[in-house]
Amino acid sequence: MKIGIVAGEPSGDFLAAELIREIRQFRPDIRVSGIGGPNLRAAGCDILFPMEKLAVMGLVEVLGKVRELRAMRTRLAEHLIRERPDVFIGVDSPDFNLGLERTLRSAGIKTIHYVCPTVWAWRPWRVRKIRQAAQLVLCIFPFEEEFLLGRGVPARYVGHPLAGKVDIQPDTESARRRLDLPPDCLTVAILPGSRHAELDRLTGPFLDAAAWLAARHDGARFITNAVNDGAEKHLRAAAESRGLQLKIVKDSIADTLAAASVALVASGTVTLEAMLYKTPMVVAYRMHSLSYWIVRALLKVKYVSLPNLLAGQRLVPEYFQSDCRAEILAPALQYWLKHPGEAQSLSRRFTDLHVSLRSAETSAAQAVLDLLEA
Repeated sequence: MKIGIVAGEPSGDFLAAELIREIRQFRPDIRVSGIGGPNLRAAGCDILFPMEKLAVMGLVEVLGKVRELRAMRTRLAEHLIRERPDVFIGVDSPDFNLGLERTLRSAGIKTIHYVCPTVWAWRPWRVRKIRQAAQLVLCIFPFEEEFLLGRGVPARYVGHPLAGKVDIQPDTESARRRLDLPPDCLTVAILPGSRHAELDRLTGPFLDAAAWLAARHDGARFITNAVNDGAEKHLRAAAESRGLQLKIVKDSIADTLAAASVALVASGTVTLEAMLYKTPMVVAYRMHSLSYWIVRALLKVKYVSLPNLLAGQRLVPEYFQSDCRAEILAPALQYWLKHPGEAQSLSRRFTDLHVSLRSAETSAAQAVLDLLEA
């Protein structure tokens, strides 16, 4: 069996690798090729282009990359049409993958899109494009399946694989031991993202907030994750310029979140991960001002972070653009530290949401195999 696959960012790379490993349990003969990162490579995927080529955030920021992205998509489509995979799976990155899926589907290749685009939040007209591109959409959140089915798009809720991998009660003590942190210390996770644009815009206010906390909490430890050497160098230089002791981890983000007393996180998949590890958080983001105003005009939901979206209410604070600055972020983080009862209540809500994400009747791998057998 041959599978073509594209994952354009770290969260998609994780999902794609887990999917390939699970399919391989049923079909050990599979050959996989496409775009991905270290997780997909470790799962046995032949990487044709590195996923960093697709890791562009924001509407305006993408404009400078349009020609390069289109050329890469054309070359990849030509390769896959020659190779004739049994199925192509586009993992998230809908602006790149849906166009590719439509081309491949018209060439007679079966297509699956894994992770429902946020058409329920903004740009709902993309439903038509999804219907044309994907023969099946695999949904990781329970409300997405009903939304798509009601609009004529074949969809199956498969749950989020991370929800099954993370224990309902995380082991903070073990995580701190693995990270060489004192068992009872105040630990603050600072997670400004992995893309270049995110690091450029968020590292400053995030580390300024950390420095604010460091001046008020003796013995506090600060920890972050870097996806590559470039990110590590950027974070280390920014911390040193502020006189901040920052532990930089290059392994999985799991221990960082499990060890954290509180976390300052960029809006995105990491908000879901922090929720699964029951970590009180503050969510913040900055993007190009024109991108922000376009998104704000098109947005159809009240909240952006995944815990708030899943709960349908504000569980954690969200700060964007001009509000993403240390004098706002740091006191918001300190709120969770000064109100442990509120933090415990939040943890219980996170636990309920965690359980709900384990409720899928079908796994993503089984849904892929069902389509192939059909």
